[in-house]
Amino acid sequence: CDFGSNIKANALVAVKESLGFKELGPSSHKSRGIAWKRAGELCSKPQFIVGGATRTDICQGALGDCWLLAAIASLTLNEEVLARVVPAGQGFGDNYAGIFHFQFWQFGEWVDVVIDDRLPVKDGELVFVHSAEGNEFWSALLEKAYAKLVFVCVVSCSTSEGFEDFTGGIAESYELSKAPSNMFQIIQKALEAGALLGCSIDITSAADSEAVTRQKLVKGHAYSLTGVTEVNYRGRKEKLVRMRNPWGQVEWTGAWSDSSSEWNSITASERPNANAEDGEFWMSFSEFLSHYSRIEICTLTPDAITSDSIKYWAVSNHDGTWRKGSTAGGCRNNPYTFWMNPQYVIKLNDEDDDPDDNEVGCSFVVGLIQKNRRRLRKAGEDMHTIGFAIYEFHGQRDVHLDKNFFLTHAQKARSETFVNLREVCTRFKLPPGEYLVVPSTFEANQDGDFCLRVFSEKQTETLPCDDPVDAELPDESVSDDEVDSGFRGMFVKLAGADMEISATELTTILNKIIAKRTDIKTDGFSLETCRIMVNLMDDSGNGKLGLGEFATLWKKIQRYLGIYKKNDMDNSGTISTPEMRLALKEAGFTLNNTIFQLLVARYAETDMTLDFDNYVACLMRLEMMFRVFKRLDPHQSGFIELDFQQVCHAITF
Repeated sequence: CDFGSNIKANALVAVKESLGFKELGPSSHKSRGIAWKRAGELCSKPQFIVGGATRTDICQGALGDCWLLAAIASLTLNEEVLARVVPAGQGFGDNYAGIFHFQFWQFGEWVDVVIDDRLPVKDGELVFVHSAEGNEFWSALLEKAYAKLVFVCVVSCSTSEGFEDFTGGIAESYELSKAPSNMFQIIQKALEAGALLGCSIDITSAADSEAVTRQKLVKGHAYSLTGVTEVNYRGRKEKLVRMRNPWGQVEWTGAWSDSSSEWNSITASERPNANAEDGEFWMSFSEFLSHYSRIEICTLTPDAITSDSIKYWAVSNHDGTWRKGSTAGGCRNNPYTFWMNPQYVIKLNDEDDDPDDNEVGCSFVVGLIQKNRRRLRKAGEDMHTIGFAIYEFHGQRDVHLDKNFFLTHAQKARSETFVNLREVCTRFKLPPGEYLVVPSTFEANQDGDFCLRVFSEKQTETLPCDDPVDAELPDESVSDDEVDSGFRGMFVKLAGADMEISATELTTILNKIIAKRTDIKTDGFSLETCRIMVNLMDDSGNGKLGLGEFATLWKKIQRYLGIYKKNDMDNSGTISTPEMRLALKEAGFTLNNTIFQLLVARYAETDMTLDFDNYVACLMRLEMMFRVFKRLDPHQSGFIELDFQQVCHAITF
């Protein structure tokens, strides 16, 4: 189903295609008889919110997005977070203009989504999410706005994604069959901190999906966990959890269900209201653990919390990219490219002060999100398989660690698994110190954008670990007097009557020389590359090379050739892009990931190799760039200010 994938069409006209494609496409049975109507066409006095937005306002329709409804239901328990997602001041009164707006978190920023109020209707009823109040529309419009945001079928997402997109928080997942001994306390503290919680029961086959058990629990269905309590029951403490089925009905019939006999054995003051058929019910914590498969807990960011009584976690956020040939090194199964991935340093200073946990250390959660992959599904692409590794680290933060580090150091921790989900998220507890996080795709050379987030109980510092942009360029200049007789004689033969070598002549000379070599591959130096060389070496400004200038260039090319041969590990005659990064460093250039990505895009072949002429062209351009900048920055401030004439001179240099 793809409700919302083409919602943008509603800005002009609502047609069948506005629902989506595949199961909700124009020719599907689910789209038959559907019309788009505004709220005012469905009831005489439509309201945006009636009596406040509550978890009982959310009833599931024909779309199988119970996960989204569970997230919305949990959202209503935190008024501050809800107010950001559903901005106040909207309605069908005097200021009604046929549009509404909502805000969602997407990969580090809050995005405003504007929609009109036309909703899909069949047989006079809303097809998808709706409120139990027939004249209340905030939940239906919120679902429509979210479908527009994710631009794909909301059925294909998960509760944790909804949690994060509604709060900007980070969602952890626990397998309840392997729940920690203090799981009840974790849940209790999470609810006290305003966290959102969702639960589900695994299915073993497609036939199990939304199958109802004997005790009226729905398999493969997303529930909200909305509360916990402890009651005195027959002389002992009984831990209870409150669950909600987003269907708004079909409730647990076991112990502690609505009107069950267990409630008669506790005092009236301890007894919560639990008798309405509203989809919400209580059950014992022990039965919760045995019946449900997993729980997802979304910890909120500090900006979503204003209460001084809540101890929020510190957050850091970094955007990054994986690019084929440069920063997409794959997982540790690719030992010679893994080091190419982006790297981040986490500094853990202070241990937790948690009385419920005897383990000493610093708690933190790492979440790795791959961005915007669902938008590529129509083009036949899908989620990458992603994960991360963590290493104990002692050293400089301004150095991108090379393969030698990873070949000689074992990982200290890692993501629970590499998986093809939008996000991989894992909680850790490690001793104070510095740690290196390396996010990656499982396979090497897969393009993608990501967001790496670190949530920590105590304040931490997280920074990218990357090379500085700099160059140490040796003085290789050779004066006319320093040229030996043999080289002088060769120059006289090559230069001709004017005793200078032009770019055209240089092209002929270099290509004749390299054509005789069988140990390097090249398709020949272009005239453009040779012009760059001439411009770099030409101190006189006449566009040609004299004897000393040509000798300097020759010396430089010989040095570059030696580095090229040294880094051609497999003697293929070319160098791979990982070998290229090492060669650049040996040639005196340190470049960050961003610049190296650009160089690979411009100089590498489709198989991610560089032949000799492209390699030399790349180094010559880099050297020219650095020499021009350093000439314009005599005080080595790292900044230059140019007027238009200076810009023109720098470009044409």
